[in-house]
Amino acid sequence: MIQSATGRRILLLSLAFCLLLTSSHAVGGWACIPQDDNCRPVFIVHDSWHAAIVLRKDDLPSAALPELADFPEARFIEFSWGDKDYFPDPNSGFSTAVKAAVWSSGSVLHIVGFQENVRAFYPRSQIVELRLSAPAYDRLVSFLSQSFSRSPEKRRALASSGLYPYSRFYPSTGKFSLINTCNTWVAEALETVGLPVSAGLVITAGQLAEELDKIVHSP
Repeated sequence: MIQSATGRRILLLSLAFCLLLTSSHAVGGWACIPQDDNCRPVFIVHDSWHAAIVLRKDDLPSAALPELADFPEARFIEFSWGDKDYFPDPNSGFSTAVKAAVWSSGSVLHIVGFQENVRAFYPRSQIVELRLSAPAYDRLVSFLSQSFSRSPEKRRALASSGLYPYSRFYPSTGKFSLINTCNTWVAEALETVGLPVSAGLVITAGQLAEELDKIVHSP
């Protein structure tokens, strides 16, 4: 009788474990077959130090990202993240860089809207195109939306001038540091989506590229 009860418990635990694995796989599923019209392209753009996520504006819901109203003519939207003092100032010196790395006072999102083809717009950058299933894409949109720091009184985050006439900076959540960089932020977005990326291993653009290579060259 004891053996029978123990056997039943082992069987139930095994079934629960299998269900957990199945559920986890379903949540993490991100890839889609080429014939699926619900697939959405995602472009990961990076150079030797900085990384960004680029999406088609028509694929983005304005309800989740009301800041898109600031880019009425754009076909593509770039999202990137960084220190709130260092990132907006192209003439930042060494002291500002050290402050960002060691005791950052906050972060910002840099949003760029443009019309050109992605590869033409970033001629000197590395570009990896991924195609996400609809559930995975929804998780990415949610991650991006939650990266904006919005006041309870206003639906949209407050914009300030960007690095270009067609870009804007917005206050963001999270704190930049030497071990939590723009590359880490992109990796976290991909990890949240369900891609086999380890954000904890990513600080530099080179490390992000290594994680992306695992996806691109996976069987």
